[in-house]
Amino acid sequence: MDVPRQRLPRRHFLSAAAGLWTVPALLGLAAEGVRATEAPSSPPVSPAFPGQDAELVREMVGVSHGNAARVRELLGVSPALAGAAWDWGFGDWETALGAASHMGNREIATLLMENGARPDMFTFAMLGQLDVVKAYVGARPGIQKTRGPHGLTLLHHARKGGEAAREVVAYLEQLGDADVAYPNVTQTDAEKAGCVGDYAFGPGAGDRLSVSLTKEGALAVKRAPDGSNRILFHLGGGEFHPPGNPAVRLRFAMADGRATALTVTEGARVVTASRVVG
Repeated sequence: MDVPRQRLPRRHFLSAAAGLWTVPALLGLAAEGVRATEAPSSPPVSPAFPGQDAELVREMVGVSHGNAARVRELLGVSPALAGAAWDWGFGDWETALGAASHMGNREIATLLMENGARPDMFTFAMLGQLDVVKAYVGARPGIQKTRGPHGLTLLHHARKGGEAAREVVAYLEQLGDADVAYPNVTQTDAEKAGCVGDYAFGPGAGDRLSVSLTKEGALAVKRAPDGSNRILFHLGGGEFHPPGNPAVRLRFAMADGRATALTVTEGARVVTASRVVG
């Protein structure tokens, strides 16, 4: 997955009168006359305060795929980041614990849960908790067909659990519908190439959708310039959906084998982007 990593997020400063103030000062908890510069251990106040800083949230979910050391560092900044969730695009929401779970990273998953992250059936499947997974299916038959982040299946998570999840894998395989793949109709190389390009949906420099080919030859789309690539699954007839939200539809308008526009539809929201010439 295309996950940008930042060692230190960009910081935003809040100015008050003649200087910067820490969170305690803003809350009236600091001693009178004490400036933020006298307490360098406290980070500057984010514009999102008291909400979490978006860049920290994104980084936390990203590094929870495999960087345990950085996860510990970020938990030191804010233990509540154990519950971080991020939308990678088109409603593909992923929690930090969801990232660790679909990667089969028990160390990070355990660390996050110790700091308050809330496990779900995908985590329990990866951890090999057969009784819990059976309880989910018993309470709501068919729930085994529910997908996790990026559209990854429940059986995928169990397989990532290795030997510890062997019994869960066997149980889910027996159900027969816990690992159904997304439909993906084959396209020719020429058809894919005709869709590659940039599409503008507004006047701003960042009002772009960029369509490219992955190393594996799949079409992918992202919000330019810093968005995350989302693989496109072809439903046929030039219509696609991204991972994590199959309700979204992306359709290319074609002329002489080349896309002239890209329309994204989800419910009542329709966004049409025209190919950028040049």
